[in-house]
Amino acid sequence: MPSTIEWTDETWNPVTGCSRVSPGCDNCYMFALYPRLRAMDVRGYETTPDSVQMLPERLKVPLSWRRPRRVFVNSMSDLFHPHVEYGFISDVFAVMGQARQHVFQVLTKRPGRAAGWWNRHGQSKFGEWPDNVWLGTSVESQKYAPRLSVLRQVPATVRFVSAEPLLERIDLTRWLEDGTLHWVIAGGESGPRARPMALEWARDLRDQSTKARVAFFLKQLGGKRGKKSGSDAILDGVTWVEMPGEQRTYVTNAS
Repeated sequence: MPSTIEWTDETWNPVTGCSRVSPGCDNCYMFALYPRLRAMDVRGYETTPDSVQMLPERLKVPLSWRRPRRVFVNSMSDLFHPHVEYGFISDVFAVMGQARQHVFQVLTKRPGRAAGWWNRHGQSKFGEWPDNVWLGTSVESQKYAPRLSVLRQVPATVRFVSAEPLLERIDLTRWLEDGTLHWVIAGGESGPRARPMALEWARDLRDQSTKARVAFFLKQLGGKRGKKSGSDAILDGVTWVEMPGEQRTYVTNAS
């Protein structure tokens, strides 16, 4: 379905449900949205948010989309959750490999399982990682930055980090300079229990990224009311909307 997430065009959820693994998950929108979808009798949301379901009937949906688009895979789950079978992950990758007109953005908090699937199963089945499948991991604080060393083990053409919710200043210099990262997304937390993000933390990530010539995308400033996303996510008079593989672009705000 069309997405309001600023860095993607569409969401595709062949898996639903997830479980918390680190502080960045504390206020995840999935846990708030899940009960509403269950009340609407939407398939895949019949149980509880931490009950992971694989939905094979949704696998071929991207094949019906003719217009090329960026697709966020499993916005309501994690493709590499331990309850998602390796065989089903392969089924998802088979579809992504067929739908070459799209770019698939896979974001996980479990890069170790992504590397494990690829090394034990995916590489022998597919030979090469599909170049239209980007793989990223979430890093909300310095404690979880080592996830990036695990991410580097996966030979994705584009590897990225989502520093959202950004909970403290993070130093990603090591992974920016060694070629691990091709894209940095940063954002504050939103919602009634949102934890604050200091602009200086986002500024620091922008400076690290631009110094390493890595695309930087500021998704939102966050806040309990009015998350200040899109054209309102202004940092030093600029809306940063850079994408990997494209000419470095951003919008300068006259105000």
